[in-house]
Amino acid sequence: MTTDPKEFPGADPHTGNREIDPVTGYDTTGHEWGGIKELNTPFPRFVLWILVATFLYSVIAWVLLPAWPYGRDYTRGLLKLDQGEMAAEGVQSVAEMRDDWLSRFDDPDYAALQGDDALMARAMPAADRLYRDNCAMCHGDEGGGGPGFPVLNDTHWLWGGDPATIATTLQVGINARHPDTRIAQMPAFDWMERSQLRDVAGYVAALPEGNAADDSAGATLFAENCTACHGEGGAGGMMNGAPALTDDAVIYGQSPASVIHTLRDGRQGVMPHWSDRLRDPEINLLALHVSRLPAEGNGGDE
Repeated sequence: MTTDPKEFPGADPHTGNREIDPVTGYDTTGHEWGGIKELNTPFPRFVLWILVATFLYSVIAWVLLPAWPYGRDYTRGLLKLDQGEMAAEGVQSVAEMRDDWLSRFDDPDYAALQGDDALMARAMPAADRLYRDNCAMCHGDEGGGGPGFPVLNDTHWLWGGDPATIATTLQVGINARHPDTRIAQMPAFDWMERSQLRDVAGYVAALPEGNAADDSAGATLFAENCTACHGEGGAGGMMNGAPALTDDAVIYGQSPASVIHTLRDGRQGVMPHWSDRLRDPEINLLALHVSRLPAEGNGGDE
């Protein structure tokens, strides 16, 4: 490759000078693309300084910070920084700040807790997070329930809706493995004749609309076999795990077909106990949150 300016493309063969661009004053390189000529401009100086600064920063960071892996470990750098330890310290700091106000819920004086507006403003977002992490999968994000899972944002309760009762249910569960678990079972009435099952199912299905005939065969069978748990006329309110049958808070469905299925096969829903997963103050906080869902969901009175 020649270095003689006289032999460069576009250079004057006698002087070696290239064509000068009349706008910028730079000479050209002799390269041309579709009528556009390339200028012979120097490389920007500030870019060179940026490259130098980048190189220097990389060297400094390599010396000060963790950089090179080797085997199962890595170089720590002069600052001995460890992001894992920093993250753990951050989590610990947040946990300590949370425990500072969460300890107030060790003593389940729910009336006093609810009367502390500042505490409630700080605690309820955390309570909502506890609910969504532990309860929403079954009971819905807003406590709306679903097939097989009770609604929590109305005033119809199987065991009671005050915070203390809810806390007990959370502690021991229902039909769970906890030794003190609540027990609730709808036995199977498979001994009934098909016609009797239809009579009872028709009566129960008509209860929410108020169309159930009190002098029917189904009403008689209901009084003889169901009133002890579900209350007179299916009104519920026994707080024994048996739902009311006269409202729209239906767990398994209340069409004649679904009632026949329930009568024939029985039901035994399970709610796990949370005492192995949540601490007592967290359970008390969660119970307080669940007790407030009916007001937030505008549930109707029983």
